[in-house]
Amino acid sequence: MPSSQRPPELPPLAVSMGDPAGIGPEIIAKAWSARAPHMLPPFFAVGDPRAVSQVWDGPVVAISDPHEATAAFGNGLPVIAAADAGEVVPGAPDIDGARCALQSLELAAGLARSGAASAVITGPVSKKQLYDIGFTYPGQTEFVAERCGVAHENAVMMLAGPTLRVVPITTHIPLRSVANTISIELIVAKARATARGLQRNFGILKPRLAFAGFNPHAGEGGAIGSEEIDFLIPAIEQLQAEGIDAVGPYAADTMFHPRARALYDVALCLYHDQALIPIKTLHFDEGVNMTLGLPIVRTSPDHGTAFGIAGRNEAEPGAMIAAIRMAAQAAAVRRTSACQ
Repeated sequence: MPSSQRPPELPPLAVSMGDPAGIGPEIIAKAWSARAPHMLPPFFAVGDPRAVSQVWDGPVVAISDPHEATAAFGNGLPVIAAADAGEVVPGAPDIDGARCALQSLELAAGLARSGAASAVITGPVSKKQLYDIGFTYPGQTEFVAERCGVAHENAVMMLAGPTLRVVPITTHIPLRSVANTISIELIVAKARATARGLQRNFGILKPRLAFAGFNPHAGEGGAIGSEEIDFLIPAIEQLQAEGIDAVGPYAADTMFHPRARALYDVALCLYHDQALIPIKTLHFDEGVNMTLGLPIVRTSPDHGTAFGIAGRNEAEPGAMIAAIRMAAQAAAVRRTSACQ
């Protein structure tokens, strides 16, 4: 692209701190410290600056506008104060912290929606603490989708690592409810959003989607359950008719070894653990949660608040670093596509 046609610099990335009593503030600060070797672009944290100071003695720069983050990034971790978290005690979550986490998420997502931030990276939260203050969403994914005006069935949670991407078609529901929740319509909607998301965020023109079977051995032709025949095969055929490269269903116990992973760009699984066990086994310290189907880029480290190690300087920032990098790359792909 000629220099006169190069897209303008991307705005900085917004990183919500998550629960201030968890490891979110620590891994965000450590990601800033590792900005040079990992070539991280400018980002700023959103939350209570005291949560960072409790667990890190590095420089913090208070800013009030995202545009200040780029200039401040070389001098310290830029932080926009979103809310007062009260008395922050690492490892001891409370109601004030939950309110701060929610307000930080709301502000960070809003900055991404407005274009003031090029993407939002969400720190880990405690669903229990959020539920105690009236949070009614299954997780941050659904909350951000609603704020973006996207129906929950069109928002897709994808977990990604260096060698594997997975999508759970159902997420945080009891295992006994999965069979009654899946439908041809749900599978097709999630697959469409997945294919489009890989195109928009990764520049994969013809994404290859592989489906895991619901039952052992993918049902053995109906001998071990009929969900493959009733739902998966018709959904795959419909997707193929639409021009989407969809294959399966495959036995879930044989589709995650290296040779199998080379044959697809993403594995779509019917329930939470079927998708998350392989990705966390392979990429526990560098897995990224990305929400597909949104008008903004949203990623998150694929781990929880880890209250048990908060404040001990033991938290590994690898997943947060990966989430920041993936968000930046996706934002750049979107910007390039928009400028073409």
